[in-house]
Amino acid sequence: MTDPTSLPNFPPPADEHPLRGRVLDALQDDGYRPDLDADGDVGFKVEGQQLFVRCMEGEPAMMRVFGQWQITDEIPKDLTKQLLAANDVTLSLNIIKAGIANGTLVVTGEHLVAQHDDLTGLLQSTTQMVLQAVQLWHQAVTGDGPHAANSAPPEPGSPADPTQV
Repeated sequence: MTDPTSLPNFPPPADEHPLRGRVLDALQDDGYRPDLDADGDVGFKVEGQQLFVRCMEGEPAMMRVFGQWQITDEIPKDLTKQLLAANDVTLSLNIIKAGIANGTLVVTGEHLVAQHDDLTGLLQSTTQMVLQAVQLWHQAVTGDGPHAANSAPPEPGSPADPTQV
């Protein structure tokens, strides 16, 4: 008799979780080897980095591509500087959010997903944006440049003034 623990972990049928099924198919079609974790998130590795896709079914469905990176000793321990760098990333990129939680950098990209949307394109572009955001955060936290939160507001009436339409 075969040991049941040696059987592969098959994903649930696609009709139980339509978006998650589409995500698994899209990642496999792109040559990744996705797997489901204990939370039901789709995990995959790209460029040596572990990323996840959380699918929230509904109308419309929502997809969150995210990764988590432990902040190492070569990064300044100044939490304010880390948070300012995360703020800079979030303010400078569309779709991407960055935050710090318990010594971990969390970067996410979220989309509302309709049945007809190009899921492969969304996954590819969001994956690259998440990885780029990690690099931008690292540059911001190790650099001495000004942060958006510490910058002077635009002059009233200037093109950068958000009150001007």
